[in-house]
Amino acid sequence: MEIAPQIYNAKVMHKRLFPKVNQFTYGVYYLCLPESHKKDFNVGFWLGHNKRGLLAIYDKDHGARDGSDMFDWARGVLREYGMDASVKNIVLITMPRVLGYVFNPVSFWMCVDENDKLIAVLCEVHNTFGEQHTYVCAREDRKPISTDDWLEAEKLFHVSPFMERNGHYKFRFAWLEEHLGIWIDFYDKAQHKQLLTALSGKFIALSNRSLKSAFLSHPLVTIKTIALIHWQAVKLFSKGIRYVVKPEQLDGKQVSITQAYKNVRKW
Repeated sequence: MEIAPQIYNAKVMHKRLFPKVNQFTYGVYYLCLPESHKKDFNVGFWLGHNKRGLLAIYDKDHGARDGSDMFDWARGVLREYGMDASVKNIVLITMPRVLGYVFNPVSFWMCVDENDKLIAVLCEVHNTFGEQHTYVCAREDRKPISTDDWLEAEKLFHVSPFMERNGHYKFRFAWLEEHLGIWIDFYDKAQHKQLLTALSGKFIALSNRSLKSAFLSHPLVTIKTIALIHWQAVKLFSKGIRYVVKPEQLDGKQVSITQAYKNVRKW
């Protein structure tokens, strides 16, 4: 199957289980951008690659964040973990800049083999403090990730000011031809499941028409995302959830990568 550029129309769900329950769901869209089709990232009036536009994708917003080729960065990460040779294509799933503004809580680099089977996922996480961390999710035996696999990694990056950093994540991915499901559960240091996150939706072909439809359905999607983050913070504060002062990141770097494959396993 040839993976072409697509739009991923999805629903995002977050549910905090304790100390107070808090849940929300909202609609969003992502761009699905395959490494094999980099020349197709410019779409008429609507989308530009490394240039201004109503919607835009910039290499400087991802990976090394220095303007270098973002897929070269992803390949370098895979090479570091001995997976580059088995990965035929990489598909970046991310929100675009909208009118020049972008904030991606998490972007996903879906790394597939010659049969389009999922080999690894680079989960590129951003916090509201301008920092970035990438979790490398893969099976220890490097076999394709199935929809039943739960992959575990220690949480090493501070994100929410209302949640401790100590704990671990469990990731699950359902990478299908027309659909993608992603589930990320967080467990605290006492092994109690505290936060559920789910992303689920369908793919449609990327075109002027589909971009227009996505933009009109969610006209300021990146601004909406950051606004909802702050609105949920207000709600959590009003419920008496303790504010956690931002700790210094463990490696002291603004852009960092967890050697997650050593901690990732089938659960």
